[in-house]
Amino acid sequence: MIRLMKTQKIAFISSFRPRKCGIATFTSDLIENVGKAGGIEFIPSVIAMQTGQQQYTKPVEFIIRKDIAADYIDAADYINSGNFDAVSLQHEFGLFGAEGGSYIGLLLRRLKIPVVTTLHTILERPPSEYFNALVNVCGESEKVIVMNERGIDMLSDTYGVPKRKIELIPHGIPDIQFSRSVFRRRGLSPSGRRIIMTFGLLGRNKGIEVMLGAMPAIIKTHPDVLYMIIGTTHPEVVKLEGYSYRDELRQMVKDLKLQNHVIFHDRYMSDIELQEFLCAADIYVTPYLHREQLTSGTLAFAVGVGKAVVSTPYWAAEELLAEGRGKLVAFGDSEQMASAIIQILDDVSLFNMMQSKAYEYGRTMTWASVGQKYWSLFEKKILSEPTIKESEVSVMDKKTAQLRLSRNIETDVGCSISLTG
Repeated sequence: MIRLMKTQKIAFISSFRPRKCGIATFTSDLIENVGKAGGIEFIPSVIAMQTGQQQYTKPVEFIIRKDIAADYIDAADYINSGNFDAVSLQHEFGLFGAEGGSYIGLLLRRLKIPVVTTLHTILERPPSEYFNALVNVCGESEKVIVMNERGIDMLSDTYGVPKRKIELIPHGIPDIQFSRSVFRRRGLSPSGRRIIMTFGLLGRNKGIEVMLGAMPAIIKTHPDVLYMIIGTTHPEVVKLEGYSYRDELRQMVKDLKLQNHVIFHDRYMSDIELQEFLCAADIYVTPYLHREQLTSGTLAFAVGVGKAVVSTPYWAAEELLAEGRGKLVAFGDSEQMASAIIQILDDVSLFNMMQSKAYEYGRTMTWASVGQKYWSLFEKKILSEPTIKESEVSVMDKKTAQLRLSRNIETDVGCSISLTG
């Protein structure tokens, strides 16, 4: 029997390479792996969010300038006329123009095809403009994808999104063969030193100063330790304050006399380079300062490679590092950070157990698995199902969400910049 091929033409609205941000990388990896799952039946097209002068090639077919409202309307018309089957929206408040990123609503309300939205940030106590913007995005989406269990409850409890709309698909990670760090150094630490590592775009909420504050105590018991800080300053941070945070960190290294124990690799690295550096690490740290971080591609990457991880207890870390897959320490506490790292360096059996548990858990999040899950959503032809637009969300759901909002309007959304990291 001859099977009639039904292609799925999907428009991805997102930042995209060569733009240097985590969501651009995520979307590129997503398209590649959905392509592996869907084969020639999958036809991707990118509607790229632009803030600078990036020069794009295929699969980018349309550009939206962040702060130009008319571009969002033009993009909707382009999609409507392009014979697309569905839209995959990568949502992060900072990607889109107007308060709370509400310009994306201009596009979504005009679309005539289904939307599947992946949420990279969910704020538990959102200011009203952020709350309204996200409620509208979810209302215009047929499916809303979150990356961990907590996101499901937050969307339902805080924003009144029906749980039937929500899908759980983890952040994808490369499927790398497990190997002990000492065998993967490849010249990254020619003297055979123990390597602690942090990578990702720099911003003040990353808490690198907390780890630097822990280094003197670590060095007293393990003088061979080397801390690698990998990644350039986040482009949005550069716009706001230049490179002042990076410069402050470098000054702190001098003040603490850590020049022989800290290395900055101040550039944006390819996935292949990051894999090499990460595989060379003994311990990975994320000393972030805010708990309101629901996803972390860098932490997922580290867990998937099988690293021993020490982290502050932000939401993503609490879930990824549960059941002995890592150690959690208090926010802003350099003493606890040092103590946890020293314990791991001293105890080989603990070190090996944490690596093995992390790697085993990571097999559930490989890009091959994630790509297949997204393809299954697209292949199901979600537009053949009854659409669940905002009008279907009950009045009671909205009133309940608004009531919760009125009780919780007190948050600093500055942390949302880092959620691509």
